[in-house]
Amino acid sequence: MDWSSWFRRTLLKDANNPKISDPPKPSSTKKRHQAEEDLEQYGITQQLVDLVKTFTVDTFKNFHLQDDGVAGADSGTASATSACSVRKDLSEWQERHAYLVLTSVKEMSQLRYMLCPRHMKERQFWQIYFVLVKSHIADYEQRAIQLAKLKEMKMGVDKSSNGSSYEVEMAESKVASSSPPASP
Repeated sequence: MDWSSWFRRTLLKDANNPKISDPPKPSSTKKRHQAEEDLEQYGITQQLVDLVKTFTVDTFKNFHLQDDGVAGADSGTASATSACSVRKDLSEWQERHAYLVLTSVKEMSQLRYMLCPRHMKERQFWQIYFVLVKSHIADYEQRAIQLAKLKEMKMGVDKSSNGSSYEVEMAESKVASSSPPASP
């Protein structure tokens, strides 16, 4: 074995097996930090996780939704998948919250698997879920709605202010070019 091949193998081995004392890569740290921010932004706190872990099949089976014609609404649309009906029924915020809950709390994912579609439709499952956790997530959802409105207002203000500033500049340049030069 020559030294150069030994040296290359040693470097490759060290590169593939980083030491425990090596700091984590910035991209993985950023992703982890972003994931934590997402969880917090969508109201997935330890309190909510603890509450969700107490839910059972009976919690959902015995829960009575107020019948407002929602239960039979999609009985005629057999071709629609349950994922599509969920997207129609949930807001963007609720859909993202549901995704994060399912991916971060395995008990919730298992519960959904046991209940849908054998015992209830997916839409009913999520309606019951959001009623059960309403007191825990209401503030987070409200904050998200307010932020969306602020962004929308800011976008509207930016568009109107940019457009009017261009119009003012154009008008000023037309006036300056059409008026005769001032005599001293």
